[in-house]
Amino acid sequence: MPYVDIVTVLALIQFTVFGFKVGGARGRFGVKAPAITGNDTFERYFRVQQNTMELLVVFVPSLYLFSHYFSPWIAAGLGVVYLIGREVYAASYVKDPAKRSAGYSMSFLPTMILLAGGLIGALRALVWSAG
Repeated sequence: MPYVDIVTVLALIQFTVFGFKVGGARGRFGVKAPAITGNDTFERYFRVQQNTMELLVVFVPSLYLFSHYFSPWIAAGLGVVYLIGREVYAASYVKDPAKRSAGYSMSFLPTMILLAGGLIGALRALVWSAG
């Protein structure tokens, strides 16, 4: 399970770094708080952070559920794919949002596998405990 914990911490650090990049872009492009519009490049940084947060809410619990019911090793491996996918997503989104698909897929698909595995594992445990 330490591998799952490490992946979780790395995902949270990654999200925090994306937040710092938003702050840097805010200053670099003169977008004063609380505004979230006004410069296309700033808005891309902001969307990377927000989109990551939206997926992180599903990723973290799914990572732990999958790890609990199936395999911490596989969960951590899928988590690493998620982390790489988020980096690819961030770089491509800031450069050209139309080219974000590969990074999005590399983070969304592992998350959905983890989520499905968590649900299947919980249902399987429920059926076994009822039988």
